[in-house]
Amino acid sequence: MRTRARLHAVAEGPRRLPDVPHREPHTGCRGCLTRHLAVCASLPAEDTHDLEAVAGRLRLPAGATLAREGAPRREVYTLTAGMLRQVRLLPDGRRLVAGFLLTGDFIGLTGSARHRHTIEAITDTVLCAFPLQDMRALCARHPALESGLLGHACEELDATRANLMTLARMTPLERLAGFLLHMADRQHPRGGARGWVDLPMTRVDIADHLGLTVETVSRSFTRLRRDDAVRFDDPHRIALHAPDRLRALAAPGA
Repeated sequence: MRTRARLHAVAEGPRRLPDVPHREPHTGCRGCLTRHLAVCASLPAEDTHDLEAVAGRLRLPAGATLAREGAPRREVYTLTAGMLRQVRLLPDGRRLVAGFLLTGDFIGLTGSARHRHTIEAITDTVLCAFPLQDMRALCARHPALESGLLGHACEELDATRANLMTLARMTPLERLAGFLLHMADRQHPRGGARGWVDLPMTRVDIADHLGLTVETVSRSFTRLRRDDAVRFDDPHRIALHAPDRLRALAAPGA
């Protein structure tokens, strides 16, 4: 337990940044590089002024907190730059990283009045922020937007169920292979290079996401590297050298 606590301290740095995101006026949807990925793409371009009228822009430095688990939910967000992690503390004190949020992801679509996870910036991050009540009013005014949000929620639920079912029956090496492929598949439509995956998160984050120890994650990376399935000099940028081999690992028995 002491080793685990020390690793978390190293991963999170010597201090926590204040939970005060830097808020700016919204600059408009025209020219947004992530609009095609976000739920706001379901709104016709001529109607985006309704979104712009209620939106704000938030900047979070790496390590800052956007929302805390259990806090009242007053805004929803679209991530336009950077990466976030969703964290939950389990009753026994263990940390679960429920997921990693990438550009275009919508944050805050839930029936709960409070945040279900603590949301932290892994890198410097920019978001569009919408007051919850204003977003509800926009959905009532624009059925296409409400339909887009519902579709996003269904996709997220399906992905969560598939991930839980998969992790329950996979070995650590298989879990890591599947994670690398999944992250690469998500990053490629967002401008990521084919055959590469960027991992700005720590190995502790990956371990807490896959339900493994950080030592097991490190050994699994070493095994994949030794087998020439992946190559890397920078631990945060991985070349998927043998994607077919990784896919075979990630789909045991297929």
